[in-house]
Amino acid sequence: MKTLGRILCVWLCMASLAGGATRIKDIAYVQGVRGQQLIGYGLVVGLNGTGDTYRSTFTLQSVASMLKRFGITVAQDDLRLRNVAAVMVTATAPAFSKEGASVDVNVASLGDATSLQGGTLLMTPLSAADGAVYAVAQGPVSVGGISVLAGGNEMRRNHTGAGRVPGGALMERPVPAGAASDSITSIALTQADFTTASRIVESINTKFGEPVAHAVDAASIVVSIPGKYRGAGNFVSFISAIELLEVSPDAAARVVINERTGTVVVGGNVTILPVAISHGGVNIEVQSTPVVSQPGPFSKGETVVTNLTTVKTGEDSATVVALDGATTVQEVARALNTLKVSPRDIIAIFQALREAAALKAELEII
Repeated sequence: MKTLGRILCVWLCMASLAGGATRIKDIAYVQGVRGQQLIGYGLVVGLNGTGDTYRSTFTLQSVASMLKRFGITVAQDDLRLRNVAAVMVTATAPAFSKEGASVDVNVASLGDATSLQGGTLLMTPLSAADGAVYAVAQGPVSVGGISVLAGGNEMRRNHTGAGRVPGGALMERPVPAGAASDSITSIALTQADFTTASRIVESINTKFGEPVAHAVDAASIVVSIPGKYRGAGNFVSFISAIELLEVSPDAAARVVINERTGTVVVGGNVTILPVAISHGGVNIEVQSTPVVSQPGPFSKGETVVTNLTTVKTGEDSATVVALDGATTVQEVARALNTLKVSPRDIIAIFQALREAAALKAELEII
């Protein structure tokens, strides 16, 4: 029941945070202010025999082409490299990144390399979707795992085919960002909601004492820049004043379930109608015992190994529990805790509650 207790604790913490004021900058962003995703193809060298094999022909072609640039001509068929790996390099340059700024990059093996541990990424141009090169990456690769192979035995922890180069990319050009025109700007919500958008509009208009903001839809708010903020340098203080305003975002009643991990997250507005629940399961135990059958003396038979299989079934004892209804997250957690079931069983119960129309919330399974 320890896992169930932790889940209930998460619910209670969410309930205590529900309804609190949140800064606009934490739930919205200025439209046009966005980062730039970058990608490139490169080589990692210095590996201890854990790089690509001869089957990764593109690695051999890349090494041959690189050496040719340095004036060294080598036939591709003569290359036998295990300390080089071909990798894809990705990064996300933040908005307003200027020339010379450093950006973290992610490195992932493209061939059949077993580990990038101890490798160094060679100079790799990183381009955006428009084909322009925005950054160049290079540096030692940090791998969050280990992989040791000796005498036919292997010990591996975490994933060693991917790594990271902290601050490994230098920006060659600034990231374009269009935050506003001369007189208007737009604010976009990270999660569209009509009620939250209305509250943001009300908060902005109250702050500036005039109707400068209006909601276009559930996710977009257009703000007219007052005259005194249209001068050079004043736009930053205007956006800062909006970002620091606090509103109470509204959230839809929702239960999120991850069936792969048995995780259940219940939103603050979830309610349950009066309902009776009986939950039990069938347990099936299969045991297989090896049995050796020997032939008779001086016979031409063979020794045969068979399995003796036994199957045992049983059913969990279950009682009917009546829930008088729950209107808060604490009451939902308390009601489900009376059932004394595991998180996996709670997932099945929520699905049954939805089918019975007793769960007043959206059930999302991921």
